[in-house]
Amino acid sequence: MSQFAKMVFDKYAGKEGDTDKLSKNEMKDLIQAELKNTDLLHKTNCTQLNPGQVNELFKCMDANGDDQVDFTEFMIALAVFTCICHGKDVDMSKCK
Repeated sequence: MSQFAKMVFDKYAGKEGDTDKLSKNEMKDLIQAELKNTDLLHKTNCTQLNPGQVNELFKCMDANGDDQVDFTEFMIALAVFTCICHGKDVDMSKCK
């Protein structure tokens, strides 16, 4: 799975700068393109992310606060998404 995740990450990272990190816009594009057919978006009736949702999600993913999401932060978020898709409760207040 990590090779596939890295391939997807690399597909979007660097369009706006650093090739090893996702900007907020790159992260939004990745989520909307790659997760559009997943249970996560269907369960939340979320086919398009509004700016507020993008900001909140990005803040949670950007653990070190550098306004970019590196691959480690991306993998942690992917694990959280997987838990949500499998009906596990996730305490998002711990994402800081």
